[in-house]
Amino acid sequence: MTIPNTPPPNTPPGSVLPTPARTLADFLPGDKYSQYLLTGRNEMFAVCRGLAEHVSLISMIFNGGHDMVLTTLINWGENGLLLDFGASEEMNQAALKTEKLFCAAQLDKVEIQFILRGVKRVVVDGRPTFHAPLPESILRLQRRECFRLLTPIVTPLRCKIHCSDADGAPMSLSAQVVDISVGGVCLAGLPADLPLGTDTLFSDSSIDLPEGGAVVANLKLRWMVDVVNRSGVPSKRAGLEFLRLPHAKSTLIQRYITKTERERKARESGSV
Repeated sequence: MTIPNTPPPNTPPGSVLPTPARTLADFLPGDKYSQYLLTGRNEMFAVCRGLAEHVSLISMIFNGGHDMVLTTLINWGENGLLLDFGASEEMNQAALKTEKLFCAAQLDKVEIQFILRGVKRVVVDGRPTFHAPLPESILRLQRRECFRLLTPIVTPLRCKIHCSDADGAPMSLSAQVVDISVGGVCLAGLPADLPLGTDTLFSDSSIDLPEGGAVVANLKLRWMVDVVNRSGVPSKRAGLEFLRLPHAKSTLIQRYITKTERERKARESGSV
């Protein structure tokens, strides 16, 4: 089965997870985000082209936000979308049985969200893929008040949180910060058996910023998904919101974001 108009990308999927900043309820269309909804074919195809050309990772979220498949867009057209199978066959099969998949990605630091229905398995060039009809609309959220920075892989940030293990005993964890804004963080590499629930509070969490010192703050869990890496190791990723972050700490985070983004642009332009 083929979908015309664009060739599939040749670059393999990357390793950075796109992280939705809001809850699944925010995927639902409504007046709150109506100005960001794209419904025209040309507009939606432009977004699809960007996702494919940038090989942007797409989170297909289901089961109330507890399960997820990481995928990339292979091709698109009037006949629908083709997306890669994820690393976990169990999750792939579960996604195929789901009536509605909530999809989230980032494109040029802009959040992209859409809903897929009627997903089926098809074989393209000898490999299994997801096929879905075109979504009714695509949410292209261009709000910039909480610019979210994907942290550098070579100099990753770590966040120390205090929580309880599976037996209820207190423990401390150091998790990788995937992205950060003045509104919150996404953490990766949390233990798969860590008992977490929505709105769980983490007091006195700490993030060490290079050249800026430690940001100590209270965090609230807003979303969480189970993931499996390419080696088959399960873990959790979670999005957490800063609670009443002091202005001084917000300034530290914003300075880090600005400096890191400036250095990234300088590298891309070849000026460093």
